[in-house]
Amino acid sequence: MSVISTNTAANTALRYLNKNSDEQSSSLAKLSSGSRIQVASDDASGLAVGTALAADVAVLEQASINAQHGESVLQTADGGLSRISDVLQRMKSLTAQSLSGAISDTERGYVDAEYQQLIAEIDAITAQTTFNGEKLLDGVGAYTAGVDFMVGTDATDKITVTLAGVGSTALAVDLTDVTTQVNATAAMTAVDTAIGTVSAERANVGATLSRFGYRGDVVDTSLENLKAAESTLMDADIAAEQINFTNAQTLTDAAISALAKANAMPQKLLQLLN
Repeated sequence: MSVISTNTAANTALRYLNKNSDEQSSSLAKLSSGSRIQVASDDASGLAVGTALAADVAVLEQASINAQHGESVLQTADGGLSRISDVLQRMKSLTAQSLSGAISDTERGYVDAEYQQLIAEIDAITAQTTFNGEKLLDGVGAYTAGVDFMVGTDATDKITVTLAGVGSTALAVDLTDVTTQVNATAAMTAVDTAIGTVSAERANVGATLSRFGYRGDVVDTSLENLKAAESTLMDADIAAEQINFTNAQTLTDAAISALAKANAMPQKLLQLLN
């Protein structure tokens, strides 16, 4: 039926124009942002899962940094332990020198002067071996009781770093001397025990360091997989979205043309009255 009071064709064309324009705008937003989901209505369940994955990714990225910090702490501690081990080796050499019958007690006094300086150096090393201001080897810092490093997505997923004190008192060499052969004999026994203690602590540090290394690899692999899963849910397929945009653009142009023609129809009908 031909009427001029109600332009049904124009209303229909306008409805399709709005629909196609919205789809075109949506595709353009996805292409511009690279994200498949602009609003929750695009994919409610996908948005929920993707948000949870994004949170896990953020936590794992920090966990990876935590693991690196743990490794740095242990490497610092091992450096200090290595220097203490070298000092103890020299101290043992001095005890052996003092035990020699070829030197007198006077000369043993000279040997003991170096020996005492090396005892002081052990304490200096423990005082200077720090990480972020925290002493690692003095036996009274936080690491003596144990410091936790979170290395996963759960608060219970952590590695505890515990470091024993290796100062001269803890190693029981602080009161030894090599001024006589008798004292040098006792000192050699004490130094041997101290060397064993430091070696055991280095083994503990090495084992924990190895664990951090493997955990870091696990975290990195998990990060890679989670990011891939998040990308599948949240990222736009640029090629497919470009096709959608082109289709919507074509339909929008067609709707504009149809609306223009629909708006012209009443004018043409009026010509019948002339």
